[in-house]
Amino acid sequence: MDISTRSKGDVVVLDIAGEIDLYNAPEIKDIINKLIEERKYNVIINLEKVSYIDSSGIGALISSLSNLKKYQGGLKIINVFASVRKVFELTKLTSFFEIFDSEDDAVSSFAG
Repeated sequence: MDISTRSKGDVVVLDIAGEIDLYNAPEIKDIINKLIEERKYNVIINLEKVSYIDSSGIGALISSLSNLKKYQGGLKIINVFASVRKVFELTKLTSFFEIFDSEDDAVSSFAG
């Protein structure tokens, strides 16, 4: 799994590539916790290049979202495709997470 970080205004975008599983899911939490320490509370996770996510990956996203919410922040997810989208649908997390098809839509949703 590779994670690259970039900013769009006061929103941080994490571009993730590869598989999110038990072994690397904690890395996502670590990055989000560092962002919280830097007072960056609006995060978008781009799953465009993620081919697989397991329950620990989902768990890392859920705990990251609740940590960000403590600071009135949020976590939005973009570009969820195929098998990864199916995991979100089967776990009923499509209603828990705000999922967007476009990065611009996700960025502008923080302004509201």
